[in-house]
Amino acid sequence: MKIAAIQMRSGLDPEANVAALEPLLAEAAEAGASYALTPEVTVLFPENRDHLRSVAAPFENHPQLRRVGELARQHGMHVHIGSLAVPLPDGRFANRSVLFGPDGNIRATYDKIHLFDADIAGLNAYRESATYAAGEQAVTADLGPFTLGMTICYDMRFPRLYNALANAGASLIAVPAAFTVPTGEAHWHVLLRARAIETGSYVIAAAQGGQHPNGRATYGHSLVVDPWGRIVAELEHDEPGVLLAEISPEAVADARSRVPALANARNFAPPPPLRA
Repeated sequence: MKIAAIQMRSGLDPEANVAALEPLLAEAAEAGASYALTPEVTVLFPENRDHLRSVAAPFENHPQLRRVGELARQHGMHVHIGSLAVPLPDGRFANRSVLFGPDGNIRATYDKIHLFDADIAGLNAYRESATYAAGEQAVTADLGPFTLGMTICYDMRFPRLYNALANAGASLIAVPAAFTVPTGEAHWHVLLRARAIETGSYVIAAAQGGQHPNGRATYGHSLVVDPWGRIVAELEHDEPGVLLAEISPEAVADARSRVPALANARNFAPPPPLRA
């Protein structure tokens, strides 16, 4: 099966972002990809919460998603929008990943579970939970020869989610992302390789890259990791582009038979508190 990670530099205009995505999806389809993943915040990378509230469209009859569904049907491929912001009744948003089938219909959605609240050296404090509500449900979807596990960006720091997805049958795990440059340089490759190794799964990570109109800079370096932890394809830059890789279910079976960590895992009690 051939898969594609689409690297983007999304901005403030949803229509312009989808227009930028169209030729990249066409390139992936022309190369024979049957599944394409786009980055986190594909449709809109907002300037601030006020801008997000003024532009983000309701999920029902969402105009950009409707266009993506048409593109999926046109190319006859699975198109996985890494994420977009979806307004919720409480005034916050869901950071939602959407998978379209080759017929153009939505096959699965996933709301990002782990929210990034952190202070990063050289940057302002980032409080994702001030704008977004956390999801509560892990999600898998059928891609034919593979079962897809859906995650988003910061989720990659929480192995328990990946373990749950693999135990539910996931053999290809998607990680759309908008990683900062400092954390990308330090942790991007090692975290993605670790998630692939410990689950014996392929990991595909589609990234935002470069300097965005909202003032943020993202790391890029979209990549595909095989179940043995080898990086089999990478865009070694932060420019928009298409990354292609061939993946095989046999490689998943081989890795899991050589290191049966999923089968050998056991539940255990936490350590007792230390006495003063």
